[in-house]
Amino acid sequence: MVIIIGAGLSGLLTGYRLKKEGIPFKILEARNRVGGRINTVYGTNNTPVEMGATWFTNQHKHLFALLEELEIDYFQQHMDSNVFFQSSDVAPIQSIQIPSQQPSYRISEGTSNLINTLLKKLDKNDILLNQTVKSIKFHKNTVQVISKEIFEGKMVVLAIPPKLWSKKIVFEPHLPQNLMDVAKQTHTWMEDSIKVALTYSKPFWEEENLCGTFYSNTGPINELYDHCNHARSKFALCGFINSSFKNLTYLERRLSVINQLKKAFGVKIEEFIDYEECVWSKEENTFEVSDTFLYPHENNGNPIFSKTLFDDKLLISSSESSLQFPGYMDGAIYSANVTAEKIIRAQQNL
Repeated sequence: MVIIIGAGLSGLLTGYRLKKEGIPFKILEARNRVGGRINTVYGTNNTPVEMGATWFTNQHKHLFALLEELEIDYFQQHMDSNVFFQSSDVAPIQSIQIPSQQPSYRISEGTSNLINTLLKKLDKNDILLNQTVKSIKFHKNTVQVISKEIFEGKMVVLAIPPKLWSKKIVFEPHLPQNLMDVAKQTHTWMEDSIKVALTYSKPFWEEENLCGTFYSNTGPINELYDHCNHARSKFALCGFINSSFKNLTYLERRLSVINQLKKAFGVKIEEFIDYEECVWSKEENTFEVSDTFLYPHENNGNPIFSKTLFDDKLLISSSESSLQFPGYMDGAIYSANVTAEKIIRAQQNL
């Protein structure tokens, strides 16, 4: 049996690939939900808004291939040629024209549609939630994973961010020191992000010929985009709050966001149905304090993560460990495909 730690995109896809080959596995997830940093929230009107991973572009070929394989639709992000721009706290918000940009895309029905589609293809008994892994012990022919229970298998896959496993899991024997050092200095995708979304009964900004895109150098919101669904029957705005605002209370942050957006969109911005946000630095299964300052994507894609250890009993698979497009959904998919192929080859050689 293969034990996969983490039920995010990489972990679930690895499990899906193994199931197709008849290779038994268990996925252990510390959260009470699957998806990891993919988390679509469905509001009062069932409007899908993204609290995690959202956009992808034409260069993300592995994601496009997986969507086609699973028969999942996607659509182009709506962008106006004019955007609202706030250069400073004291400068007025302007509507400015921007040059045409490379299109970005979103998954129809929300990014979690990808997670839920994979989930439906797996046996629910093979995914165990609320299983925080404390230690992993490597023996001559087996691996023991200690969580609320003890799981035993032939191989283990670390499908969570390197900084998390390097700081939260005890390995016996110890992992190589150079690997641990790099892992602790690997930035976790999304760990500094604050996502925000507001849902509406109608797209008032469109009806009033206002820009649906907002950029600010100051915050609290740095980026905001039209977030209506594929059919444009559900209406929302979604984007990022500057991470420095994480120290405010929820109510302080929300008030600050609304006051900022009123300067651009007017008083109708207050007529939201739902206000959703996710401060990822407060998610214990995503965020772990860094020993030193880390730049975004620092050490993502480091080749050291591609090596197997303990006679091929330990494999590393996550967005951060991917050799292609690390720190993105595409990287998580590439990493899962490579990891699954290694396991399949090892089983064939037995």
